[in-house]
Amino acid sequence: MRDPSRRPETLATDAVAGPGRALLLDRVRGASEAEPAAAPSPAGPSLGEIFKGWWPLAASWLFMSLELPALVAVVARMPDAPIHLAAYGGVVFPLALIIESPVIQLLAASTALSRDAASYRSLQRYMTWMGALLTLLHLALALTPLFDLVVRGWLGAPEAIVEPARLGLLIMTPWTWTIAYRRFQQGTLIRFGRSRAVGLGTAVRLTTVGLVLAIGFRMGSLPGIVVGTLAIASGVTMEALYAGLAIRPVRSGPLAAAPPVAEPLRLAPFVAFYLPLVLTSLLVLLAQPIGSAAMSRLPMAVTSLAVWPAITGLGFAMRSFGIAYTEVVVARLDEPGAAPQLRRFAWLLVLASTGFALLLTATPLSTLWLGSVSALPAELVALGRLGLWLILPLPALTVAQSVFQGALVQAKRTRGVTESVALYLAISFVILFGWIRLVEGGGAMAGLAGTSGLFVALAAMTGATAGQTAWLWWRARALDRPRTDPA
Repeated sequence: MRDPSRRPETLATDAVAGPGRALLLDRVRGASEAEPAAAPSPAGPSLGEIFKGWWPLAASWLFMSLELPALVAVVARMPDAPIHLAAYGGVVFPLALIIESPVIQLLAASTALSRDAASYRSLQRYMTWMGALLTLLHLALALTPLFDLVVRGWLGAPEAIVEPARLGLLIMTPWTWTIAYRRFQQGTLIRFGRSRAVGLGTAVRLTTVGLVLAIGFRMGSLPGIVVGTLAIASGVTMEALYAGLAIRPVRSGPLAAAPPVAEPLRLAPFVAFYLPLVLTSLLVLLAQPIGSAAMSRLPMAVTSLAVWPAITGLGFAMRSFGIAYTEVVVARLDEPGAAPQLRRFAWLLVLASTGFALLLTATPLSTLWLGSVSALPAELVALGRLGLWLILPLPALTVAQSVFQGALVQAKRTRGVTESVALYLAISFVILFGWIRLVEGGGAMAGLAGTSGLFVALAAMTGATAGQTAWLWWRARALDRPRTDPA
């Protein structure tokens, strides 16, 4: 059984090590069945034990969810806040994520494949080439006419945010390579039992972001997009530097002493392993620019894009409890008697996370968050408060997704996860651009032509998440009954 305190990003590791590990577990189970005295209790883990494995992961996700609200809170208090928030949330951040997507799963790859010094060096070469090529792509997008093609043409961004977005994207140039480097190093740290260093790296990153935001705000002479993107770029750079320091004793110690693997890590097997992971990450990240492109073509485009980071940041915080549960399900599901307990804990999470979301949405706490913390103008606060109602089902749906997805990953049936993400994108696209076509066509939909793009995008997000959850449920039903009990 894996340590449930590992970060959720390491889930894909088990898809690689699964067959041999499963065979070993089967032999161990067979031996224990031959000795009645050693048979495990069917009671399964207690709710308290599940909680102990879940809460560190939830705290980590919740902590990370504070980065975007912190940026919004500072930039919203600076001149021309709606323009700069829209430039960051609607253009810079989504495009940076898309460019970065091929390196996101390097953490899982390094955890699975950095088994000896030779494998580590091979993977480092692949990481370096990926990071360098993607950084060149980032620069090409920021500095050439390709930017106008993508931002003005494909995304249809309002003219007011185009130049701030260009500047912000240029400042974010270190983003992809530093993330590739630190994810690669963090995977090796996890592989050799140094997962605590990963958490410390997160603390270094968030501390750096906070300091740069505070300094930029106090200076008062820099545009909001400069302060925000400089903070994010500085944070990931410092986290990468810390990861480079933390890996040194591992590289000279247990990694150097590790016995050589039977099959050296070569390019073709690596691509065969890594490509499906890249595809899943890319599909997830494509949802952001799709939403931005739709909002740019709908009424109240600038205000919708300005509120979007605050709403999605708060929504991510509300979903963090459920996101963290996937790893717990994967770690515990094969224990005798665990399925009913995991199901009970999932229901408790649904009640707690939905209650928290309802408390935020239906009380003045939403005004406090959007107005006082995020410092949005009064008209944007009113828009955001209404928008929160549209994402109220997301915390419960996220818990359900974690249960179904955890069952699929534990059974090494990860194809269903990729399929569900593709379905999410398809539903989002149909709702968003179908709405645009209906409104532009007039007729019975003409009366809805003034509906804010924010509401349409949030409704699409919730509808697509519901469809994704249903697909995961359907795919999980195909598993053996003991593996699907918690679902």
